Amino acid sequence: MAGGIPERRVRPVWDAIDSRQLKNALKLSTALLSKYPNSSYALVMKALKALILERMGKMEESLSVCISAKDLLYKNDSFLIDDLTLSTLQIVFQRLDHLDMATSCYEYACGKFPNNLELMMGLFNCYVREYSFVKQQQIAIKMYKVAGEERFLLWAVCSIQLQVFCGNEGEKLLQLAEGLLKKHIATHSLHEPEALSVYISLLEQQAKYSDASEVLSGNLGSLIMIEVDKLRIQGRLLARAGDYDGAADIFQKVLKLCPDDWECFHHYLGCLLEDDCSLPRMANSPSVQMSTSIDCQHRNLADDVFDSRISRVSEFVANLMTEPGSDSIRGPGLANLEIERRKIIFGKGNAGKLMEDLTLYFSRFGHLASFTADVLVFLQVLSSDLKKQFLEKLLRCIDSSSTPSRHVLGQHITFFKIRELIGGTFSLPVGDLVDFAVQMTEMYCQNLPLSKDLDVQESMYGEELLSMSCNVLVQLFWRTKHVGYLLEALMVLELGLKVRSYVWQYKILLLHLSSYWNALPLAYEWYKSLDVKNILVETVSHHIFPQMLTSPLLADTSDVLKGYLRFMDDHFRESADLTFLAYRHRNYSKVIEFVQFKERLQQSSQYLTAKVEDSILQLKRKANSFEEAECALESLNHGSDFIDVSNEARSKRLTFNEDLKLRPWWTPSIDKNYLLESYEDISYFPRENLDVAKQTEAKVISIGKRSLLPRMIHLSIQCASSSIKGNSNINGFDSKDSSELKSLLESYAKLLGLPFTDAAELVIAVSNRQKSFEVLSSNLIDWMNFAVFLNAWNLNSDESNSFRFNWQVLCSLLEQCISERIDSTKPLLSTPGTDLSILVQLVTEPLSWLGLIIQSCVRSSLPSGKKKKKGGPDPSNSQLPNAVKDSMSSLVSMVDKVTKWLKEQIDKPVGEDVDFLLSCVRREENDDKPGKVVKVLENLVSSVDVVEVGERINRAVRSWKPVDVAPKIVTAQRTALTEFLNICESKTKVLKALKL
Repeated sequence: MAGGIPERRVRPVWDAIDSRQLKNALKLSTALLSKYPNSSYALVMKALKALILERMGKMEESLSVCISAKDLLYKNDSFLIDDLTLSTLQIVFQRLDHLDMATSCYEYACGKFPNNLELMMGLFNCYVREYSFVKQQQIAIKMYKVAGEERFLLWAVCSIQLQVFCGNEGEKLLQLAEGLLKKHIATHSLHEPEALSVYISLLEQQAKYSDASEVLSGNLGSLIMIEVDKLRIQGRLLARAGDYDGAADIFQKVLKLCPDDWECFHHYLGCLLEDDCSLPRMANSPSVQMSTSIDCQHRNLADDVFDSRISRVSEFVANLMTEPGSDSIRGPGLANLEIERRKIIFGKGNAGKLMEDLTLYFSRFGHLASFTADVLVFLQVLSSDLKKQFLEKLLRCIDSSSTPSRHVLGQHITFFKIRELIGGTFSLPVGDLVDFAVQMTEMYCQNLPLSKDLDVQESMYGEELLSMSCNVLVQLFWRTKHVGYLLEALMVLELGLKVRSYVWQYKILLLHLSSYWNALPLAYEWYKSLDVKNILVETVSHHIFPQMLTSPLLADTSDVLKGYLRFMDDHFRESADLTFLAYRHRNYSKVIEFVQFKERLQQSSQYLTAKVEDSILQLKRKANSFEEAECALESLNHGSDFIDVSNEARSKRLTFNEDLKLRPWWTPSIDKNYLLESYEDISYFPRENLDVAKQTEAKVISIGKRSLLPRMIHLSIQCASSSIKGNSNINGFDSKDSSELKSLLESYAKLLGLPFTDAAELVIAVSNRQKSFEVLSSNLIDWMNFAVFLNAWNLNSDESNSFRFNWQVLCSLLEQCISERIDSTKPLLSTPGTDLSILVQLVTEPLSWLGLIIQSCVRSSLPSGKKKKKGGPDPSNSQLPNAVKDSMSSLVSMVDKVTKWLKEQIDKPVGEDVDFLLSCVRREENDDKPGKVVKVLENLVSSVDVVEVGERINRAVRSWKPVDVAPKIVTAQRTALTEFLNICESKTKVLKALKL
């Protein structure tokens, strides 16, 4: 017997849970609870039953059993209380979003058994999950006092550090942590390397670098077993303390042991030249960045001091380069280049010598994929003429052997990348650019035999060549506006994916090209093929996220948003598990890292945007049914929960986690696309630096405007409904709601850059054709939304006489806007880059919100207690004001106009569009039109030799057909247009059903 329950009967319950036989487990646990209701193990069985019900998806029943177990815990002291029982309850409470209840259970148990270490650790775990750093500190100190173990003291110290990192606490808390550690060291010393790291980081946070260096040099320093790691820390501490000579000596020792440590060389050079940008940062800070000509601050070193110190570095690097094995490591060679660059910045260098050194470095390492990134900063200090001379020297350095080799291929790829970096290709004749694309494509084809024996998941030799060929073809399209070049780029990439389907660079390029060509369904398929998982959802989804939010693919957009939000919410729940695991495994630096990473994700601009856009998307999808829209608004707490999002965004200091380095050259950021602008000579490497402050402000304004929409939609519906009833207190509406809507409109207008009155007068002036739509073009959708909500407020406002804004003015404004957009929209197929998203947004946002407001008016016009008969006449429609009836007719007319335009696009024969595209890459023998690159690929297909390239590559190449690409573009465009048409037709159906 185990507390009244036979052990042989408890074991089958656990076995059934472990084997996922949940129905059997539930049956067994229920039977045991019925038979032994007063057993001391009844609490355990209730916890197990709750766990079983939660895993079966019976959340309400599970919560009920959990609460029952919690009550049992509080009421009866005879029941067995152990960590296993409470941890089981904690798991269930956490999954049911009631972690506070689990915490209260542990707090009660710890109060009852104050010296039980297991229960206190369980309570600490609860506080970790709640990110209650102060309570973590308190319970950790209690555990330290009970057990006297070093780990619990370090838990308390880490909790104090987290209070400092994540809050406004500072010096006094750090002094407390330091005092706790000093006291422990005096009596027990330290026994773990991580403990020493925590102690040093604590001293660094207080700028006590000398104290930290002294600790490291003492007996505790022996905890760090790897000598070079200890030296790196020692050098960092000396540098931070201002002892640059001592730090330089230490870093020199590190370089002797690890001559390829490029970051350490920068620390070494930074100490000698006293360059703030190259000095080592505090532990847990971002790694050192290479200083540019603008960043370098040599503290006004005298000429003779600079000469002597740079001579010391030069001599040391020269000795490193004579060491055995130095030919195979890049560090000394890069150090030599950096020395010459610093001389140039200081006004004592020779750019010609730097170019010669770069050439020498190319001869040694030019075949490596890292070469371009290595030399980027050095190329920036060369003049345009020297850059051209450097290219000529590189070409002469490349082995001219006709036999394919990895070394020569690597050198050619590097040469092409450097040519791209320098940016001179934008001013070359079209013919030269075509030759470049052909050359790179031919080189890819010729070097396929090098990859004959590689596994399908291994990167092939020369993969970058097709990406670079694509870049040149897109540049040609931008310059000539000939869609054939764009189609060729797609064909090149698709062949590359036939040969190896795992190349994410090709897929990202295809995604952006398809999106630019209004083939968004195809772009979305390419995005899904990336198989983005885990944290890459946050860093990679920017490739598709903005386009989907303004597209007619509402169901797919919902999938993207929900998938992203699900990952983020899951991560926030699981990050606490990782943090506690780091505590348990005594990896304290990871504790700080995990918590800071979670904070960074919570402050993500993309995360806040997704939360707001998901709510708006729900309303877009429900807008055709007033009842469903009401339910959606109710689930969103009528939009109240989003009112403070903009304030939250402003106060949180937004983070931008998108990996923009993966984006194509023509769209270096989400808001920039060169192809939408006129052709110009640009240098897109290095990429333009984003103004983070400006970017943050723009994002805060955008989130602010969008976060107000759900609430304004709800209040606008209430205003319109009340205006029909003629009583401000009917249907729960009162003057407070009208005042709130006015306040939100004022906030919205402020975010648009104008006071409320000026904003209202501006939309009236545009509606009356006194001003052009150009004044609204930068925020057209926002202005149209503002006009819709302004009209709704005006219907039930005492201030309505102060504005000449009404249903007629609103409809006139929207009609003009729709007409202008349709008239300015060019054919999608022959004019890539045509902006269809504005027209989509007009229909799915302002017109949808207007439709909801009209539906609320019709509903309010029905006599109390009556419902409109489906399909029958509506005698109550006569109660509607004529202005509302006219607005319904106007809205139907607007949507019909869009519908007509869409049908004209869709009804064109698919075959004609496909033939048009394919004709763009058919060329005569000697003309300059697109088709040369495709010809190279066609020749490859017809001449590929299975013996040379292997069966897999041979089969893949022969399966590629250039004619397959055009139908994909045409079909994807038609799919997007059809989805848009379905949206329009469903709106028309609903509006006509209102029985005008």
